Amino acid sequence: MKPINPRSRKKLEHGRPSPQQLWLEAFRTYLRAECHLADNSVSAYCRDLQRFLSWLDSRPIEALTVRDLADYPVWLRTQGLSPASIARNLVSVRVFYRYLQLEGVVRDNAAELLGSQKLWERIPEVLTPDQVERLLAAPAPRDPWYRRDRALLELLYATGCRAGELATLRAADVHLDEGFCLCRGKGNKERMVPLGDRAVAAAREYLEHERHLLAARAPSPPPWFFLSYRGKRLRRERVWELVKRYALRAGIRSQISPHTLRHSFATHMLAGGADLRQVQEMLGHASIATTQIYTHVDVEKLKAIHRRFHPRA
Repeated sequence: MKPINPRSRKKLEHGRPSPQQLWLEAFRTYLRAECHLADNSVSAYCRDLQRFLSWLDSRPIEALTVRDLADYPVWLRTQGLSPASIARNLVSVRVFYRYLQLEGVVRDNAAELLGSQKLWERIPEVLTPDQVERLLAAPAPRDPWYRRDRALLELLYATGCRAGELATLRAADVHLDEGFCLCRGKGNKERMVPLGDRAVAAAREYLEHERHLLAARAPSPPPWFFLSYRGKRLRRERVWELVKRYALRAGIRSQISPHTLRHSFATHMLAGGADLRQVQEMLGHASIATTQIYTHVDVEKLKAIHRRFHPRA
């Protein structure tokens, strides 16, 4: 496939919007208004499709054949995307084509015949209990708002929340006396997650000593549980930054993110004997197949022990 014409790209970005760009904006509205997807999901779809439009250049979507589309995953591979990212991009294209078919832009959904990438099953990276202890203890009095940061880390591990779910957690959703909080996940689905004693203690200390000071900096009483130093809602990106900062301080050199704590929560729960469907409910997974990957973590650990110590392994 020939490279993208820079003039066409410039015209696409700075000139009159192309029909493809107009359909992308309409698709964004469709995902929000009719599919009721969360903002992060809508943004992910649109990022993938922006990449697709860059590859498409000025060619009309309705003229593409399956043979043409077969070049797209090859191009994605040249952009350095992993097999998992390529598969996700292809899903976005298929959903976009389905929408265009509903709108009558294309008659046949050529993207449905586009095969998915062959993926190897990836075991999510998890922390050991000792690493979790070091991470949760990393915020120190020398850090500004260290009680907030400690409560944030405790709740990430105690609930298995995503970074975005924790950032949008409201103070009214945290019930410390009863020991649970209400999390709102993808599609604004609400679920109840219990809180352990240590998470409750950390959250209570933050409420008593710091949150009211942060809230006083806002022009009106903020509803969010975790606040920034300006009294506003703590950004999702800031949650990532805090996790990485304290992981580095705790001596955890691997690629850690808030999702690593989510993986660790699920893995440690199952290793401790929790029922798979209970963990599915707490994580907010629509399908139990998504939750089952955490059972494989324990199996892989057993295999490693077997290979190491069995004489015929």
